Amino acid sequence: MNDRPEYHRADYEGAEMSASRRTGFSIRRLHTFSSFRNPVYRFYYGGMIGQMASMNMQNLARSLLIYRLTSSPLILGLMAFANSVPMLILGLFGGVIADRIEKKTVLIIGQAVSALISLSVAFSLQTGYLSAENEGSWWVLIVTSILQGATMGLMQPSRQAIIGEIVKEDELMNAISLNTMGMNAMQIFAPAVTGFLIDAFDFASVYYGMTGMYLFAVVFFFLLPKTGKGAAARTGTMDNIKEGLRYVKSDKPIFIVLLFSLFIVFFSMPYGTLMPIFTEDILKVGASGMGILLSVTGIGSIVGSVILASLPNKKRGVMLLGSGIALGIALTIFSFSTSWPLSIAVIVLVGLGQTGRMTLSNTLLQYYVEKQYTGRVMSIYMMQFGITSFGTFVAGMLAEAVGTPWALGSFSIVLLVASIAAMFSVKSLRRLD
Repeated sequence: MNDRPEYHRADYEGAEMSASRRTGFSIRRLHTFSSFRNPVYRFYYGGMIGQMASMNMQNLARSLLIYRLTSSPLILGLMAFANSVPMLILGLFGGVIADRIEKKTVLIIGQAVSALISLSVAFSLQTGYLSAENEGSWWVLIVTSILQGATMGLMQPSRQAIIGEIVKEDELMNAISLNTMGMNAMQIFAPAVTGFLIDAFDFASVYYGMTGMYLFAVVFFFLLPKTGKGAAARTGTMDNIKEGLRYVKSDKPIFIVLLFSLFIVFFSMPYGTLMPIFTEDILKVGASGMGILLSVTGIGSIVGSVILASLPNKKRGVMLLGSGIALGIALTIFSFSTSWPLSIAVIVLVGLGQTGRMTLSNTLLQYYVEKQYTGRVMSIYMMQFGITSFGTFVAGMLAEAVGTPWALGSFSIVLLVASIAAMFSVKSLRRLD
């Protein structure tokens, strides 16, 4: 399997042995959190927390703000589409960047640009330009969604690919599970804080907070050591992209994991952006209720992350297929629920399913990929963000025609039926460990 850098092991193993002699306790015994022994991984983790806090604050605030300004599911979907296009177009270029350029540098620049984008929205809100009174001012959210999508497309492959360069191969699933756990922790706390800030203060306070969290991420990513020089550019960028696509097409495990993961994303993830319609018009619980729902999703996700971090590297293909089935069931029930307690209960299962999909697909890809293609393979995987937005756009148009419950419900039913069919018919995925 791929060689992993050894530069960090001596730094933390000596300290751990010393602490074990003093206390009689070794953190090695806690396999669930073993990757935290690595100080480089801890620096990465701090930066990831800052980024994901900002992104989860943005997911709630941006969707709720544009829906309150326009009351249109179609425009809500349009904003998601505007965010997805640059991610889908530039994601492959981001993969080439990840394979060529020092990933630490890419992460720092990406977080700094994201901070500027958030600050511009905060300023538009603070000055009163972006408001219900200024009709049509929602264009600001569309433009910043495009800019944020472009930034994400170019940066995210580097953030995913760097994990495999800072942990050992046998710790990869543990590191990715803990990474997912941190992302999900932010899904608990960030939406709840965001809902409180909107109700107690205003949307501007949220965007100022997002700016601060992006800068927090800059500091931690700056503390990362260089993880290895990127591959020399012996061919053009387009040739690099074509080479990566040919590799994905020819490698069956990589191809089938990518295809199934992106399929799940398209049919399951629109619920997050469409959440304002459920909380405002169906459940009638407002911004605080939306924050609670998204936070409860995160609780289910954290439970799933801890379980996956503790499991051996076996039957991961079966578990990935099971995640698709669980998501299909949970989202179908949520789509047609008009009960607040029932919605809270099933959204926990949504969190469990999403964690399974994210952690298992990411781990399988980084486990089976050849090292020289990691950035480009992860760039295709990170198209999930663009596909999420594109799926939301399609779901938004469908919601205009048949209503949001039936739009999301039909997506969920397709996901459920296809996942069950794949469990019985796609042996190559089911057999992956």
